[in-house]
Amino acid sequence: MTDNSVIRLHEVKRSFGEKQVLKGVSFEVNKGEIFGLLGPSGAGKTTIINILTGQLSCGGCAEIFGVSCGKIGREVYRRTGAVLDNCGLYERLTCADNLKLHARIHRVDFSRIQEALTQVGLEGCEGKKVKALSKGMKQRLALARAILHSPELLFLDEPTSGLDPATAAEIHLLMNSLRGSGTTIFLTTHNMDEAYRMCDRIALLSEGNIAECGEPAELCRKYCSNSELSIVTNDEQKLSLENTPENAEAIAALIRDSKLKSIHSSEPDLGTVFLRLTGKELDK
Repeated sequence: MTDNSVIRLHEVKRSFGEKQVLKGVSFEVNKGEIFGLLGPSGAGKTTIINILTGQLSCGGCAEIFGVSCGKIGREVYRRTGAVLDNCGLYERLTCADNLKLHARIHRVDFSRIQEALTQVGLEGCEGKKVKALSKGMKQRLALARAILHSPELLFLDEPTSGLDPATAAEIHLLMNSLRGSGTTIFLTTHNMDEAYRMCDRIALLSEGNIAECGEPAELCRKYCSNSELSIVTNDEQKLSLENTPENAEAIAALIRDSKLKSIHSSEPDLGTVFLRLTGKELDK
């Protein structure tokens, strides 16, 4: 495990009965990055989170902060936060009371509760009972609970699944803010657009193996088999030119003559890359 690594998996395997869900997964997550684990539902993303948080055993090596995930104790849990599929909020309690319980566990001063609620856009909701909140508000409350003790590492298991675009955008803003303050975020998602925009690096999980790992834009360029530029001129002409040195002068002429309205390269999106690597489409 390098000095900059927060998470390390090496040849991690996990089976449930006769079904082998993870067949030898390896990757590292660096300090201060948003790392995305992508794959369709049932691919094993949540299983990996459960291994990393000490809820499941595994074969191979899984470490967090240099500690084996099979030996995680209070010190590691103090440095981590999580928003998982089952958020575990107490429906009959208020927002503030839910956070007070968490604050007692982590020995956090109650003054931090108001700060956390403000961070997730729930200021003024302290006295509201959880059962009266919308799905998006519950998700934000779960985030407030996860960041209440200012963790160094945050696990987010499909945090925007089923949310409206506006609420999802608010959660994305919070994620960027947390990364800016030095928090490492481990994100699982099957939303390729979300992963492309939010993640510094991603790993594509398919049938228990990592099919590819790297920066989103880099992977799209790597698997670009059609090197073509789509051009729109100011008079709305649409041109398709092969991206070659021979066509460089034609493009430069459009720019010099102020005739170029837009130009786009033809690299595939992440969904297309995943399909090319695995032969399967992601969930829509």
